Amino acid sequence: MDYANWTSVSEFVLLGLSERRDLKPLIFAGLLTTYLVNLAGNSLLLGAVWADPQLRSPMYFLLSQLAVLDMSFASITLPQALVHALTQHRAIPFASCMAQLFLFMAVGNMEGYLLAAMAYDRYVAICNPLRYAAVVTRPLCLKMAAASWAVVIPHSLLHTIMATQLRYCSHYLQHFFCDLPPLLHLSCTRPFSNELAAFTEGVLVVLAPFIFILASYACIGVTVGRLRSAHGLRKALSTCSSHLTVVTLFYGSVAWIYFRPASSYVQERDQQVAIVYTAVAPALNPLIYSLRNKDVAAALRRARRKILARGT
Repeated sequence: MDYANWTSVSEFVLLGLSERRDLKPLIFAGLLTTYLVNLAGNSLLLGAVWADPQLRSPMYFLLSQLAVLDMSFASITLPQALVHALTQHRAIPFASCMAQLFLFMAVGNMEGYLLAAMAYDRYVAICNPLRYAAVVTRPLCLKMAAASWAVVIPHSLLHTIMATQLRYCSHYLQHFFCDLPPLLHLSCTRPFSNELAAFTEGVLVVLAPFIFILASYACIGVTVGRLRSAHGLRKALSTCSSHLTVVTLFYGSVAWIYFRPASSYVQERDQQVAIVYTAVAPALNPLIYSLRNKDVAAALRRARRKILARGT
């Protein structure tokens, strides 16, 4: 973009997922359904973990935190997108846009660190089961969560502050929420400092939990490879399958969106991927864990029986 075209931006206009009016009711219905499934599924999962005595282990404490993050992650973007899908007023003040960017980055990165903590939980449970109760405790989980927030908050604040310093040549944002790649695309000049931070500090912060997850599963793979019992092998695989599915959904979409230069930003393609990790994946996570985790499925069945018993 031409630096001479720079003007002071006091608000951004979010152009949304489509300019076609005939598609907006379908977009609204799809987003609303996904959001309601997210809230209902994660609320049920959260309630089951906190109400059922058999789900009081650290693993399910971490799972309950994932449910809270998934609801928060979707709530940062989807309510606004729903309003904009029905109205012509799609402006968002500059300060609100930056606040949304900060919250989105903080909660999104926190989910990666929480997935890493869950991978450590699975590593200890499979590779060192006799010491699991002594090693993985509620205080340890709280310390890991606090340490993760201590990393992701400064990281998100850094990139938000850098985004506020950019000179924008347009206030029309080709997205349905304030995200870093489309904001960088509006810069009058190439945002070299922002890209440098993203590919150095950003890569370190975002990929550190992913590398930890890979290392944990490498150790798990070695341990599983030594198992001679088919039952033990099936149990180990069933224990990890839900977590691996969630990790694949999360990091696959994150890598596609954020680890590319701003010049390669493509509106339609990136918005489709953004829908996956902001709306679809958080709604699928409770379904993945409830369908593929026997303990959670059993807890939900017990809760259903209690509710039905009270109603009769």
